Amino acid sequence: MSAVSKFIKILHENREGKGTGIYSICSAQPTVLKASMLQAKEDKSIILIESTSNQVDQFGGYTGMTPADFVNFVYDLADEVDFNKDDILLGGDHLGPNTWQNEDASSAMKKALVLIEEYVRAGYQKIHLDASMFCADDEGDRHQPLSNNIVAERAALMAEVAEKTHIQFCKEKAKPVYIIGTEVPIPGGAQEEEDVVHPTSSDAALETIKVTKAAFEAKGLTDAWSRVCGVVVQPGVEFGDDQVFHYNRDSARGLSQTIISQENLVYEAHSTDYQSEKGLTQLVEDHFCILKVGPWLTFGYREALFSLSMIEEEMFSQNEMEISNLRAVIEEVMLDDSKYWSKYYSGDKFQQQFKRKYSFSDRSRYYWPNEKIQSSIKKLIANLEKHPISLSLLSQYMPNQYTAINEGIIKNNVNQIILNKTQEVISLYARSCKLSK
Repeated sequence: MSAVSKFIKILHENREGKGTGIYSICSAQPTVLKASMLQAKEDKSIILIESTSNQVDQFGGYTGMTPADFVNFVYDLADEVDFNKDDILLGGDHLGPNTWQNEDASSAMKKALVLIEEYVRAGYQKIHLDASMFCADDEGDRHQPLSNNIVAERAALMAEVAEKTHIQFCKEKAKPVYIIGTEVPIPGGAQEEEDVVHPTSSDAALETIKVTKAAFEAKGLTDAWSRVCGVVVQPGVEFGDDQVFHYNRDSARGLSQTIISQENLVYEAHSTDYQSEKGLTQLVEDHFCILKVGPWLTFGYREALFSLSMIEEEMFSQNEMEISNLRAVIEEVMLDDSKYWSKYYSGDKFQQQFKRKYSFSDRSRYYWPNEKIQSSIKKLIANLEKHPISLSLLSQYMPNQYTAINEGIIKNNVNQIILNKTQEVISLYARSCKLSK
């Protein structure tokens, strides 16, 4: 059974009330991806890995990778941890004119269609069609959503290209499945303090489905519409620098019940980071079946490295051994190049300094590939490999990993400790989705 077929089976069982779901790994961080694969390997489940339109595109995106590059990158990591590539489902998130909003619609959509073609040709099989953003010459109030009809027509155009690309280049593989709709908050977390996050209304969700279906059918894409399996909505969850809006199933009950009236569809929930396990489980049970997670994964990775750097300082700062100074190096690099955090972190210099380290939005994730930071990480790992980590310090700073060593789950090995810590978040999602055995 292909990864697409297994994915559809999970969604169908969710609609039947079995409480099954799937989490979507939205990250290009190698340790995060390997930890995710180790979790899926342990659970004997498929893994859904997604890249966003600004992260990976035909020009390289902010990662420097094209869709084909990203596929090879993921497959190389799968080889490292001996994970079956046939159990990897690759998804493209927010695919559309997002990156080119400052251009006229004709120019932006031309690039968006090339983006779709390259994603499908590279082997992505879960495609989120998102044309919800205004282009430079689109008329209308920028404080209101772009017209449903325009969004749907552009989504249908992209689906048409995806279908043609699949026939031309990938017809021996399963046909792509599609996600429509968009969430209210911006991807990656809220920028401003809010009091409450309101779920999408049932009427709005139904209108999105109705108008998009009509646009597909107008282009003769009835078969493609049969493979539209999910709708992105806002279930009322979000996070900011130091706040989390937790799922309230009572507030979302009407929305939850609405989707069952629509054939083959479930909801996809974005920004589910930092929810409780109870909340994630309830989301899945309420047919928010696909749970997107991103910043929380690199936040967990960052926690692992910060804890290890504190252990390193305790162990070696009193002798002549050179230490990594990892936290100071990250701060220096982020101050030297503020483009990934300055417009996201408000407040005075002390508040901004705190957010650079500890914000839930985790803008530091954009800096891990930096050469200075990578050199510092290598120094940290080398020091803790040369001198085994003190178990008493591990108990102090990483008690779960201390327990894992005591129980023989992992060895007192710095790389295993980092992976185990990073995997904590992923295992929570696996349990919530009933994937964990």
